[in-house]
Amino acid sequence: MAPAAHSAPSTLVAKAKAKITPSPSPVWPPKGFIKSKDGNTYAKIPTAKELVGLASNDKALTRALANKIDGIPVCEKFSCGAVQVASTTGCTWWVVTSTVKGVVSAEDKTQKTFGTVRTTYGETGAKKYATILIISQEPIELEHSISNIKASCRKDVPQEKVPGTTYTINP
Repeated sequence: MAPAAHSAPSTLVAKAKAKITPSPSPVWPPKGFIKSKDGNTYAKIPTAKELVGLASNDKALTRALANKIDGIPVCEKFSCGAVQVASTTGCTWWVVTSTVKGVVSAEDKTQKTFGTVRTTYGETGAKKYATILIISQEPIELEHSISNIKASCRKDVPQEKVPGTTYTINP
């Protein structure tokens, strides 16, 4: 009697088809943002954790955070802040103003306004978000904060450098 022929068991492998799902469109109006009086612009102050997440998807923000002064990343040397902005109709450019406040020194805990930061940012399209970094020239050691942040959507032609930052020290 001839031995029975052994054959390898047949295995069926179902190949899963990759389903491509598009990223969901951003919600409009943006959740968690404060709406301007005219209802056209929106702003939100991101937390430090949110800023890290935003930087992972924004090359310009990543570059700005990576800028170094004297070999130190800018926001590890100076007190920084940020604001996220968006507009229903788009903006030719943005102007962000803020104040820098904090204690006078490690010994003198008197609160003082040290100066103002005026930051300009370039064009954004309708319903597009931008994260604008606000950089003071106050050393981070004293833990000064950036506060009183106001963002303005501009439709005119800028007569100044955009993007740009001007820090004005209080007398």
